[in-house]
Amino acid sequence: MSGNPGSTLRALSPTPPERGSFPLDHDHECSKQMQEYLNCIKLTRGENAPNCRLLAKEYLRCRMKNQLMGKDEWKNLGLPNDAEKTEK
Repeated sequence: MSGNPGSTLRALSPTPPERGSFPLDHDHECSKQMQEYLNCIKLTRGENAPNCRLLAKEYLRCRMKNQLMGKDEWKNLGLPNDAEKTEK
């Protein structure tokens, strides 16, 4: 018996990761940003402090730049857009 159900043989084709999952950073391209963010979360005892959100944004920016996740708008990631910070 073969391990392939049915009588047809098909080549497996890779699919992109589901939204919310992304490849591991094997080359540690964004380890510094990740560690800074985790340290901030630890210092604020898990609070979603503004300075931690800025560090999260830097981490995600690094991941997008290094193609470790798909590019997305900040508002979709729950983070403010820098361009929207205008003083009145």
